[in-house]
Amino acid sequence: MNKQELVDLVAEQSEASKESVNKVLDAALHTIKSAVAEGDSVQLVGFGSFSVGERAARSGRNPKTGEPIKIAAARTVKFNAGKAFKDSVNAK
Repeated sequence: MNKQELVDLVAEQSEASKESVNKVLDAALHTIKSAVAEGDSVQLVGFGSFSVGERAARSGRNPKTGEPIKIAAARTVKFNAGKAFKDSVNAK
């Protein structure tokens, strides 16, 4: 499912206009991205939580040449599915 299909289904289920659903979805996603970028976690009870993780610097290999390379430390986004979400996935 892509974003437009999601907007269409939410608009149909909520009897709201597609334009208003699209605006709300864009605002919600922007707010989640901003909060996580600032280091906050976002918890949606029954769905899951978004947070920032840290990946340490490490050494690796260039797959093409086999030469060792250094991979820099990085921040990453973590998502942990909530129990209700996991249960609904496993029920089907």
